[in-house]
Amino acid sequence: MFPAMIDRISPALRPPDRPAGFQRWRTLLFLHWEVPAEAIARLLPAELSVDTFEGKAWVGVVPFTMRDVAPRWSPSVPGISHFHELNVRTYVHLRGKDPGVWFFSLDAAATIAVAVARAGWHLPYHRASMKLDISGSTVDYRSKRLFPGPKPAEFEARYHIGESIGSAKPGTLTHFFAERYILYARTRSGLSLGRVHHVPYPLHEVKVESWRDGMVAAAGLPEPSGEPLALYSPGVDVDVYKLVPVV
Repeated sequence: MFPAMIDRISPALRPPDRPAGFQRWRTLLFLHWEVPAEAIARLLPAELSVDTFEGKAWVGVVPFTMRDVAPRWSPSVPGISHFHELNVRTYVHLRGKDPGVWFFSLDAAATIAVAVARAGWHLPYHRASMKLDISGSTVDYRSKRLFPGPKPAEFEARYHIGESIGSAKPGTLTHFFAERYILYARTRSGLSLGRVHHVPYPLHEVKVESWRDGMVAAAGLPEPSGEPLALYSPGVDVDVYKLVPVV
């Protein structure tokens, strides 16, 4: 009964403390498939519960590009601060509050970024070979995990960006997918929570011409079946806040 009672608006408000860093997220494709909630629940920390929309649980695959990634005290560094990324995610809540994201994996095309994120953010980053090609409104994205495993973990998609649909309206499935401002991570001392802040995603319709996914199965989930629900965003500028322990 928790999901119907969850406050999904307050997490979008700017946190009172200073950001720990800044990022620009660009060229985001959101692909989602329905997955049995029990298949997700068995992979989550005990403190977290599966967040559902109208009783359905979801897994998402989100390929995009990171730009100008930098801590608060430093400018971005060419060759280090710009790279492609892909995450496999689901949606969770903490005892009926703080709806957020649980990452099963995050693949990135930058060795230093992977090392820093694993050490500093305790997130399951992997080094991958990635390529993004954009021609007009057509995008081709390819990713192949290099290390560490599990492998194979590969993804390909070709899609066409459509008309703008504005930002997601609260209470819709689109809002449930896109407007997430909390992430959870398992640290050495236990579960921690991190926040981000950005304007609501500007969203577009998108037509996925072809896709091949091996990322969901590599995360230990059932292979997705059927066509994914798809959204696209040109991106947002993001303030990132430090992890804090979950009390």
